[in-house]
Amino acid sequence: MGILDGRTAIITGAAGGIGRACARRFAEEGASLVLADISADGLAKVEEELASAGGSVVTIVCDVAHEDQIDEVVHTALREFGHIDILANIAQGAMGDMVFLDATSTSQALESYVTGPLQSMLFMQKCLPHMKAQNYGRIINTASHSALRGEPGFAAYVMAKGAVMALTRSASQEWGRYGIVTNTFLPVIRTPAYDLTEQGRAAAKMVEAQNPSGRFGTAYEDCSPVIAFLASEGAGYLNGQAIGIDGGQTLIA
Repeated sequence: MGILDGRTAIITGAAGGIGRACARRFAEEGASLVLADISADGLAKVEEELASAGGSVVTIVCDVAHEDQIDEVVHTALREFGHIDILANIAQGAMGDMVFLDATSTSQALESYVTGPLQSMLFMQKCLPHMKAQNYGRIINTASHSALRGEPGFAAYVMAKGAVMALTRSASQEWGRYGIVTNTFLPVIRTPAYDLTEQGRAAAKMVEAQNPSGRFGTAYEDCSPVIAFLASEGAGYLNGQAIGIDGGQTLIA
């Protein structure tokens, strides 16, 4: 018996990295899954992998920058499974190219907000009535340690991640009375995105060298168990928190 038996979870960004790892972990823990991602090919691979293992999985292509596509994800979950218990907002805008604060444009800042805190808020708002009606919900958002320490050259990204943390805290204060807890995780996890550019590969080596654990965390083994717990009934008194999954790289007071 898994810790998510009988629960329905929406996971965004589910075609790769942390989202894909969470999909696998949630399925193993007994959840029914609605997996959303912008990559149809990636979703097909995940669906095949989980279906062959006996998981109950529905996939839907979604660009989180478009509200109508967010609506369709929520409608799909209700149509297929009848309820929504867990929302894992894993999909987030990438850091992008290095642009220092004095050169950051309005369009760059808005893009980070639309694909970060704004789409997270929209997913949360659209799931709220259904979680509220059943007096139960688990919402997990994705932020970054860069929102705590700053990250030279990535002002728009850092601003957006700080906003996700603030959004999470606001939801915790407003929705906790309805049995809905909302938390954020801050990952330092090796994902395929690090291998896309030379800058990313260099950053990965730096993280590994500086991490107190002496290694770079992995999405499935290190990150997904924590998120599965946050999605479980056992996390019902953990609310509004920012949880670092980082091997001790950044300590949150």
